[in-house]
Amino acid sequence: MTDDDRAGAADAAGPGDGRPVDVKQAVLDGMGGPSGMVYSALPVAGFAAAVPFVPLPAAIGAAIAAAGALAVFRMWRGEAFMTAMGGVFGVAAAGGVSAWTGSANDFFLIGIWASLAGAVLTLGSLLVRRPLTGGIWNAVHGGGHDWRADRPSLLAHDLATLTVAAVFAGRFAVSQWLYLADSTTGLAIADTVTGFPLTALAAVVVVWAFRRTTKRLAKSAAPAA
Repeated sequence: MTDDDRAGAADAAGPGDGRPVDVKQAVLDGMGGPSGMVYSALPVAGFAAAVPFVPLPAAIGAAIAAAGALAVFRMWRGEAFMTAMGGVFGVAAAGGVSAWTGSANDFFLIGIWASLAGAVLTLGSLLVRRPLTGGIWNAVHGGGHDWRADRPSLLAHDLATLTVAAVFAGRFAVSQWLYLADSTTGLAIADTVTGFPLTALAAVVVVWAFRRTTKRLAKSAAPAA
């Protein structure tokens, strides 16, 4: 068995309860997968397309209706209720903010500030030398590994967490600039362009860091288990 095979086996080992936990799949599930990103982008695109031609409440209603229809379709395909309904809750919250302020651009406000919060959180974890992805890896693998004492593992999670921070910071910078420029269409385009592609890039680096740490730290525990 190669080191990569052992790393994959350790990745699939649960946190001490014998249940399979595929780390790569967990990361992809957290992203919602390619289809999840498409489902989240469609109501936003519909909102941006409708705003120039209909009153703001009608555009918000159309976006929520589109998200609801997609949720029904996703549940029909067998997805869990909360997974399918997540997009509806997000669109409804964004629409609520936009309706409250009366500004179409504020439909994107929650996403803008969520990106800023993500950037601050990930960068903060780097500054205190506890990169966030490393903490997540350790929690997934039972919480008993001294991963910060292993320099290659720490470096891998420094890079992974920095990549995630860069994605968050980039999304915030672009969206905030477009928000101040009062470009609703630009915000919708940026939301799509900086959504799945950049998130997928970050996921690749995170999965690499997970596998590297697993190969160095968790594989030695597999024979004992």
